[in-house]
Amino acid sequence: MIPAKYTTLVFAFFMSMLMAFMMSGVLTFINLRPISPGLFLQRWMQAFPIAWFFAFFAALLSGPIVRKIVTKLIAQPPRS
Repeated sequence: MIPAKYTTLVFAFFMSMLMAFMMSGVLTFINLRPISPGLFLQRWMQAFPIAWFFAFFAALLSGPIVRKIVTKLIAQPPRS
């Protein structure tokens, strides 16, 4: 198991991987729609690691900001 002190890093790793995978696929499809499925998959797999690289650092940098925004937006339960 991974120690708890790495929670932020592991979260950013997996969140960025899933987001980059989905978004690179969608954008590759939008840009290359009329081509063959084989070429689509090839281009998608070329785009994915580049997207993941940038998404990982974006998740690390934006995570604390987003956490603060969410904390301010979510109502705190009343204390009894």
